[in-house]
Amino acid sequence: MLTQQQIDFYEDNGYLHIPQVFTPQQVDQMSEDLNWMMDSWAVKTQGWTGPWRRKYMDAATEKASKLIAMHDLYFYAQSWMEAVTHPKLTEAMSDLLGPVVELHHSTMHVKPPEAGHPFPMHQDWAFYEHQDGRYVDVLVHLDDTCHDNGEIRFLAGSHKQGVLEHITRDPETDQPCTPHLPTDQYRLADTVAVPAKRGDVVCFNIHTIHGSHINVTDQPRRLVRIGYRNPDNRQTGGQSMGRPGLIVRGRRQRRPGMELFAISGPAVAGAGIP
Repeated sequence: MLTQQQIDFYEDNGYLHIPQVFTPQQVDQMSEDLNWMMDSWAVKTQGWTGPWRRKYMDAATEKASKLIAMHDLYFYAQSWMEAVTHPKLTEAMSDLLGPVVELHHSTMHVKPPEAGHPFPMHQDWAFYEHQDGRYVDVLVHLDDTCHDNGEIRFLAGSHKQGVLEHITRDPETDQPCTPHLPTDQYRLADTVAVPAKRGDVVCFNIHTIHGSHINVTDQPRRLVRIGYRNPDNRQTGGQSMGRPGLIVRGRRQRRPGMELFAISGPAVAGAGIP
């Protein structure tokens, strides 16, 4: 799926834009189902918390800023199960992660019109910690992105720094806050913007530092993040901890001490088989 040049670019910069992974017809159905989930299932909140909000937004904008989000869209709509297992996408992930690819999660990220939530600089590792960098996040674009609606932005090559310490408590209130990097050290002004078209994906390493500006347009900016990993990259904390994911490419190899997966309680070989 990917050329050696694309693979080299990802390894050097920590991100990659892959155009037109999904057809217009596929995106139409994914969009329709996402809009339905926004109305039926998604949560609408203030979004991420922390002192960064006072740096990124004035008081009026900060009060109005909203985020629409939910996890694991493939539990709710066929089009999204087909999206996360899409052959072109999973083949691209195998080019970056190795012959066996495991789906970890998906998350809706919708920035509403006019005051759509910005994102401070951070590494996704802070939200689902893993032992190493064999983890790729994929942003599926349902809308064209640009500066005005808050396209994704990266610090090129920052994944090579490995795991960085994030701010997890507001120094003014001493209350827990959403993990993010210090705003005086990591600035959106220093990032590379990666605008993309509807049907494109933008993927990046779990250690790549990134963020985005607020959506000031009159239309929502709709992205869905999908996380893929090498199954041997052990999770150590955070979202979906301890939950097995779908193998979307290759075969899961049985390692010493591994047992059969079970919904609850210990798995019993042959249980339920007549």
